[in-house]
Amino acid sequence: MSTPILLLNAGSSSIKYQVIDADDERVLATGLIERIGQELSRIKHTVGDETFTEEESYPNHTVALAAMVTMFEEHGPALDQVKAVGHRTVHGGDKLTHSTVIDDHVIETLEELSPLAPLHNPPGIAGIRGARRALPNVPHVAVFDTAFFSSLPPEAYTYAVPTGIAEQYSVRRYGFHGTSHNYVSHTVAETLGVDYESLKQIVCHLGNGASISAIDHGVAVDTSMGLTPLQGLVMGTRSGDVDPGLIFYLHREAGFSVDAIDNLLNKKAGMIGLAGASDFRDISAKIEAGDERAKIALDVYIHRLLHYIGAYMAILGGVDTITFTAGVGENDPVIRARVCERLAGLGVKLDPERNAERSSQPRVISTDDSPVTVLVVPTNEELQMAREVSAVIAG
Repeated sequence: MSTPILLLNAGSSSIKYQVIDADDERVLATGLIERIGQELSRIKHTVGDETFTEEESYPNHTVALAAMVTMFEEHGPALDQVKAVGHRTVHGGDKLTHSTVIDDHVIETLEELSPLAPLHNPPGIAGIRGARRALPNVPHVAVFDTAFFSSLPPEAYTYAVPTGIAEQYSVRRYGFHGTSHNYVSHTVAETLGVDYESLKQIVCHLGNGASISAIDHGVAVDTSMGLTPLQGLVMGTRSGDVDPGLIFYLHREAGFSVDAIDNLLNKKAGMIGLAGASDFRDISAKIEAGDERAKIALDVYIHRLLHYIGAYMAILGGVDTITFTAGVGENDPVIRARVCERLAGLGVKLDPERNAERSSQPRVISTDDSPVTVLVVPTNEELQMAREVSAVIAG
């Protein structure tokens, strides 16, 4: 039995793709299409140990996806064996709260929600349209980054703004990186050999984008990202939490336009704004060279993360597991150590040797007698998408 699923992640100028067999969870092919809409685009297609690359002009997502289909025809695996196509979709709002088969109504709803995710939903919709044209005879399923957090209680998702305005403009906390938090939290339970609904979990997704979640006996009850992915932790180029008054201050006193402030907080803030670099390897090198700005930047990063972990421990009424995932969380033992050292008084005992270990496998990095179990779990959003798509098409 084989159930190949094609998974697409469409950005404004790129498309990442994978084919995963949902039955045995093997990766059958991976690929990346870059520089869509530019003078010279590139597609890289990998099957097994072989990688095939072509450079050509792909003016839009439809042409790019047609090039992807050609790659599959020439180098395999056969797309006519694919049972469904899964689309990573950033924002489903409060209307699309579960993975769902895509039809014209779903696309219309995504278009209505685009003001909530203007950088993400429009290219995602373009990818959906192009893929439906390229592969019209299989179901297409939208998997939403926001869906995992549709369980947040009102006290967690409600902003203290006038109710009428919130309802009219769909203003609330939605949360993002939900596919990752879903996968990682379930993998924690599998790794420990316990029931998923028995745990109080905190998951720290620390990549260029960063978010943290509180999961109470299998139900997400809080998360750091909000109406948009800008809220919460300090990130590679995003500020995370700031006083909302900062926006008005910069507008009045510095003459910044709303668009300029938007660009500043999303693309020029965070670690790159504080340390002049967003890659933590570069930041570490700066600190070793005596760069005070980089040292302060890392201190701010750790402080904000501790702030949220402490808050979520209180909301959960204690915690069984704290898990690190994504690029920084999986690969930076220094950050993990600094966070856990500060949590020693709250029941965290880190094992230095386990923490220093390099591995692609889920693993416990706390001591055996630690009241709180600390783990590193490599995230796999594509695999989680394949599982959800398979469940949808199975009915």
